[in-house]
Amino acid sequence: MSTPPGPDQQHQLVAQIGQGLASMAPPGTWRQVRTEYRAVGRHIEADVVVTGHDGTPRAVQPPPDLLQLLGTLRTGMYRPGLGTWVSAVVLVDAVQGVSADFVADREPQWRRTPPPIGFQDELRFFPRADEHVPPWLRERAGLTPPVPDGEVRTPRIHDGLDEAGRPLIRRQQLAPAEAERVLAYLDAAPVILASRSNGPDAFAPDRTDAVPMNFRTDGAWAWPGAVAYYLREHGVPPDPDLVAHIRARRFTAPPEVPEPAKDLALAAITGEAPQTTV
Repeated sequence: MSTPPGPDQQHQLVAQIGQGLASMAPPGTWRQVRTEYRAVGRHIEADVVVTGHDGTPRAVQPPPDLLQLLGTLRTGMYRPGLGTWVSAVVLVDAVQGVSADFVADREPQWRRTPPPIGFQDELRFFPRADEHVPPWLRERAGLTPPVPDGEVRTPRIHDGLDEAGRPLIRRQQLAPAEAERVLAYLDAAPVILASRSNGPDAFAPDRTDAVPMNFRTDGAWAWPGAVAYYLREHGVPPDPDLVAHIRARRFTAPPEVPEPAKDLALAAITGEAPQTTV
């Protein structure tokens, strides 16, 4: 079994990849050559684009030796418990030279989404500690953990606020077809807390009476009407863990939820302990 490349060899591999990319265009005719490489398990996708001096991009078929070098680099950059990157962009600029960017925790934009076995293989080939398995990878591999008995989760509406107090979103966008299925799930679950009034829209401050103030639950999660509203009106994806949960349930919401589960969901929303009958 060959020894994975160390840091110095990794730098050499990046330089080698850059040289290979530069050689794919006739000398003096290009401004940039860019490759994007995406991989999980045995599934590999790669795109190479050559940009000429006139700014016109041209797609080029990546040669096998380039794919092999990128695969060797990905294996060599594995860190025990942390995994390795799943997408990389290597850019060769005629003036500035070679640069590379590696992403380990954000799902790539696949041309064709790999089957579950690809994501399972990824975790077998490059094991990660549980806390370093991102929700999308866990869900794609079919490893979404069940919500513990007696616990109802509530989603994050956004990912924080910027300096001006505007909500921040750092989430993978949903494909339009999947967004519709997620919306259908969010809207189909039973209402456990209703309100006749609406709240302000955090993404459109001029809409002061727009966001539904009701809450729904499927027995495992409880969410405000804002989750579906922001997805429908602004394309804001729900909390990634909630999306993973909906996918795991095959986008089918329960038509009814037992009363004890509703009580737990209300307690999760209000912060009050559920009432018990003696």
